[in-house]
Amino acid sequence: MNTQLNIQQQKNELYKRKVARRHRMILAGCVALLLLSLLISMNSGYAKLTPLDTLRTLFGGGTGKENLILFSFRLPRIVISMLIGGGLALSGCIIQSIARNGLADPGLLGINAGAGLMVILYVMFFGAQSFLSIFTLPFLSLIGAGVTAVLVYILAFKKGEGIAPMRLVLTGVAVQAGISALTTLLVVKLDDTQFDFVATWQAGSIWGSNWNYVLALLPWLLLLIPYVMMKSRVLDVLNLGEDEACGLGVAVEQERRKLLAAAVALAASSVAVSGSISFVGLIAPHLARRLVGPKHSILLPACVLVGGVLVAVADTIARVIVQPAEIPTGIVVAVIGAPYFLYLLAKSKTA
Repeated sequence: MNTQLNIQQQKNELYKRKVARRHRMILAGCVALLLLSLLISMNSGYAKLTPLDTLRTLFGGGTGKENLILFSFRLPRIVISMLIGGGLALSGCIIQSIARNGLADPGLLGINAGAGLMVILYVMFFGAQSFLSIFTLPFLSLIGAGVTAVLVYILAFKKGEGIAPMRLVLTGVAVQAGISALTTLLVVKLDDTQFDFVATWQAGSIWGSNWNYVLALLPWLLLLIPYVMMKSRVLDVLNLGEDEACGLGVAVEQERRKLLAAAVALAASSVAVSGSISFVGLIAPHLARRLVGPKHSILLPACVLVGGVLVAVADTIARVIVQPAEIPTGIVVAVIGAPYFLYLLAKSKTA
């Protein structure tokens, strides 16, 4: 009996090491894809830079024009797109886990719309191009997104049942529709300059494409991503269900509120810089889950990497597909995300 038990334990350990090695290889592959998308994006645009020109400029040998193109225009936007993708993907993964609903997403639940409403109110009263707005908008977006999240949470919660997955999505869609209607009323009162900015923001154009916006967004991600990673085991337990999580000693409502606050802050700080980009928080967690499985200690970093690649590639396509003009990144993501959402919706109905 002891011999059989030891053999089984050795098999289990061997299997765990094999899975861990596979996960490390997948994460390394995601990092490689992120770097590849970075290199391709640096060489893509209306102003032509060859790969050799890019490498020379990176190492300090570029002309004044090449330095301007790479360091002032392209690199800040590429870094911003990757940070935004990682933040939105992580936010979507958290929301899907705490709601136990694969269709949940910051955009679908109205969180992006709430953040956008605060951005529009700020633009109406103070304008959008001041230096102060770079650091103020993430905080205002957080307030709008937080109020929206609390409203959706309260409306979707039913005593004795908790939060039903489909009720959460439907409530979020309804709240988003109401906020969008209010936003439309406010847009009518904007002048031409304000309207152009808001239209660009709503389409999901990465308008904050300089190093100041990188500095404004980076602290949020540096604080929130490690916190969420520390909560990976809590997310694993919450995935088992409310009763099972309570039985394992988890303070379900308290942890759920903390994680929802982190998800809202990630989404709000990202959309404050990127505009209203939907579906990243829906697609990236599903793709990451297919690659590494449901265990959050590996799923969360995979989500950040997949989201970064997704938005970086979408932004590169948006910049080059109709040169010399460009289309908003949010439109490219929506073209990819909307069919995938319909596929997931049809799959959930047949399940």
